[in-house]
Amino acid sequence: MTFQALRGFRDYLPPEAGRRTSLFATMRKTARLYGFEEIETPSVESLELFKVKSGEGIVEETFAFKDKGDRDVCLISENTPSLARLFSERSKSIPLPVKWMALPKLWRYEEPQSGRTREFTQLSLDIYGVPGREAEVELLSAAKGILDAIGLRDKYEFRIFDRRITEALGERLGVGDMGAFFRAMDRYRKASVTEFSSDLARAGVSQEGQQRLTDLISRSERREPAEAILQELSSWDLSEEGRHGIENLRGILGSADAAGLSGTLVLDLTLVRGLAYYTSTVFEAFGTAVATRAWFGGGRYDRLIELFGGGSVPACGLAMGDQTLEIILRELDQWTRQTTSVDVYVACASAELRGEARRLVQELRSRGVPTDHDLLERTLSGQLKDANRRTARMLVIVGTREMAEGKVTVRNMRTGQQQVVPVGEVPAAVTSPEDGPPVQTPE
Repeated sequence: MTFQALRGFRDYLPPEAGRRTSLFATMRKTARLYGFEEIETPSVESLELFKVKSGEGIVEETFAFKDKGDRDVCLISENTPSLARLFSERSKSIPLPVKWMALPKLWRYEEPQSGRTREFTQLSLDIYGVPGREAEVELLSAAKGILDAIGLRDKYEFRIFDRRITEALGERLGVGDMGAFFRAMDRYRKASVTEFSSDLARAGVSQEGQQRLTDLISRSERREPAEAILQELSSWDLSEEGRHGIENLRGILGSADAAGLSGTLVLDLTLVRGLAYYTSTVFEAFGTAVATRAWFGGGRYDRLIELFGGGSVPACGLAMGDQTLEIILRELDQWTRQTTSVDVYVACASAELRGEARRLVQELRSRGVPTDHDLLERTLSGQLKDANRRTARMLVIVGTREMAEGKVTVRNMRTGQQQVVPVGEVPAAVTSPEDGPPVQTPE
């Protein structure tokens, strides 16, 4: 009998697993730079926890089962309910604001497709206790820092809007079915002109209203100045909630420069996000050169904590998944940029020098340098092939002639430059990474 991974699940072998580990380490490190503290929650939760947030329909999308205590439980399909539960339990003893970061594995029972598997890892950043726009600005600033750190600088934009404005627009247009109106706006980029018009008509928008709304959306699509779009929205005589939404966006855009977000934020009138618990600001990241789905999404969900008995607590968060990021990094030729587990490879020219090579390997490891060497007694040519296969950053060759003088050859695998240094200087010689693409080492 033969076995293979279940449909929708993936195995990760070297060097892929190492690249993923490096990606996650960079995300964690960058989130900490922005003051987010890491937490962990269980992989199995009560199924009722997810029903409270998403309704009975969530059961079809989860790996749900009865445990040995005959309780309805599930593998977590998203992290927000667990965070809300945890915060509600500890809210009286946790000082505000709270800035949490988590990087759990999640499971969703849905049809596998490109960028969407049934088991995946997702980074979440959440801020509790901040009612003002500072939370949104902080989240987007941290997200920018993470995307820049993993090699995506200047390759994306953050589209933002406020659902209160969308609802106020629907009211102004005489919408009879607000849910249908939100779905129509959400489908705008996927629908044809005719389909969008039909969607709006089903929501109760007149031909005149459709034209006025489409003209406004077109202005934002042409990237007209954000303030001009907000001024036009102000002229629609929106409800008080809609006006609050406009001022909210003005505040976020006004903070962009100081938060390092200048040139990154773009108004998107069609952005509503499908999740019903968002209460005002919503945002998504999209590539400016890569045609793909949203890189991540998030927004403000001020009423969610109340569902779990935690009282009225303002909250804002975002989540970015590993599968989409991997596709993006591959398309932009940045995936191999993620470092692997082998930093330095020590090779030796003959069997007599294996002891010297082993001592050097141990010295580097004791100094915290990830180092490996040959275990199969291969020839020097075979060891060099192995170093190339392992995509080591630095190569140290223990040669007969050099070792007779107490020296070894150190080669930078990314630049091809090499030098002969005394054995005692090897740690210093290999701990100064240089930029540049990997090069194949001559045999």
